Amino acid sequence: MLDPGDLRAKPDTDLVIAQARIPSPELNRYLYTAVGGDWFWLDRLGWTYDDWYRYLNREEQQTWVGYADGTPAGYFELEKQDAGNVEIAYFGLMSNFMGKGYGGHLLSEAVRRAWAMGAKRVWVHTCNLDCDWAQNNYEARGFKVYDTVVTEEDIPMESPGPWPGAHPGT
Repeated sequence: MLDPGDLRAKPDTDLVIAQARIPSPELNRYLYTAVGGDWFWLDRLGWTYDDWYRYLNREEQQTWVGYADGTPAGYFELEKQDAGNVEIAYFGLMSNFMGKGYGGHLLSEAVRRAWAMGAKRVWVHTCNLDCDWAQNNYEARGFKVYDTVVTEEDIPMESPGPWPGAHPGT
């Protein structure tokens, strides 16, 4: 997205969105696994507490959490990069909050917050492992496909889920 006017915002919901201003590895690790566990978010699973803290304790990084009736429903991480780029580095909802209209509103706020960081371009990446709704949500908010890259990665037969045994029947 190259212009703030390209955002096609989803109307507000009862989701309350707040910035996590104090670096908290526990919080971000929780959000990362709670949101990404079903979508094969594996890159950070081996991070130590210090790895998380170093990542979070940077001026160019922001974490925002969406709350539904006081319960974390999803989050996004923004990262200011060179040349005025701001990446929506991580974005998503926990599975029990999907399909309630929160995703469009949360993404709209992620884009607004990215522009507020002084962005000249806001970008996000996705892959075929993400939720089926992800690409549609990005495009509905005004993002355009910039590039497509095909890579192969070894992934487990089943997603790790938010924690071992989290899925019924496991």
